[in-house]
Amino acid sequence: MRRLQIYILWRTLMAVGAVLAVLGSVVALVQFVELSRTVGGRADASFATLLRLVLLEAPAVILLLMPFIFLFGVMGAFVALNRRNELIAMRAAGMSAWRFVGPAALCAAVIGAAVTVALNPIASQWSALYQTERAALEEAGGGRGEVWLRQTAGGEPVFIHARRQVRVGDTVRLEGVTAYVENRAAGAAMVLGRRIEAGAAVVTPGAWRLQDVREAAPGEGVVGADEVRLGTDRGGTMTTLVSPAAVGFWDLPDQIRAASTSGYATAPYALRLQQLLALPLLLGAMAILAASCSLRLMRLGDLVLMAGAGVAIGFAIFFLNQFLGALGANQALPVTLAAWVVPIITLLSGLTLLAWTEDG
Repeated sequence: MRRLQIYILWRTLMAVGAVLAVLGSVVALVQFVELSRTVGGRADASFATLLRLVLLEAPAVILLLMPFIFLFGVMGAFVALNRRNELIAMRAAGMSAWRFVGPAALCAAVIGAAVTVALNPIASQWSALYQTERAALEEAGGGRGEVWLRQTAGGEPVFIHARRQVRVGDTVRLEGVTAYVENRAAGAAMVLGRRIEAGAAVVTPGAWRLQDVREAAPGEGVVGADEVRLGTDRGGTMTTLVSPAAVGFWDLPDQIRAASTSGYATAPYALRLQQLLALPLLLGAMAILAASCSLRLMRLGDLVLMAGAGVAIGFAIFFLNQFLGALGANQALPVTLAAWVVPIITLLSGLTLLAWTEDG
């Protein structure tokens, strides 16, 4: 029995590796085309520069697709075993489906734990480098995409969002600007003081010069102005928001504390931490689900239908996970619930389908 389990484990690893290679190649190709169209067109970047950006960002995208990698890999391995009648031989030898699904699930959970504690910090560092180098290229080419900044004005925090940042010489210009000025009374939480929308903003020594402005405060009407100056404290901070994907697993607790101290929303970072903790369970559950959809014997028919249903369920689980993650990041759901409900549902679904397939 142990030799059979090792054999199943080896076949699972080979299939997962093949799916990883295929998806990795597709991801790299799509990223290269997208970077060539956007960054390469504006900054005149070389082939080597674009290839480096692709290699820096690809690990983070592949980690996002890990549930699909194990879904397709485990399903491919068990379908191959089924087509060669090896599953029939294992059952004839007295081996229960619970025993030959176990190695695949355990393998997925162990790899998920390794991804969380070891591979994710590396991928996060590379993702941070990707964001920095892409931003530098876009600025060299005359602009960059969406920008979030934080600074202080009159002792109060100000969050600035712009759809586009353009640098001309030493001048920085933001386009499509929305500024949120927060008020913090002594011993009280921060509340929105006023919201400023501007067509453009230009940074000057000690202040932002906002143009074509509309300003509103809670309980008051909208006031328009041609120009408004938004000052900054001497020594005030002006920092960009760090993407949760660019923060490694071991750095997330410190980042959550730093975000809370600075007035940033901590939910995206807390959600990312909980999702990484739940990753081993999610990958193990996807392996059980994929194997359960591949156990129906060829001679009984409907194997293709079962495998297709497994793929459809996998896609539904992925999009549900993304949807709940968006709700959790925006504090519409508790982050623990948003991160753990999908892995638990997937595990229960896989175990139910396995019990129905094996025990009727």
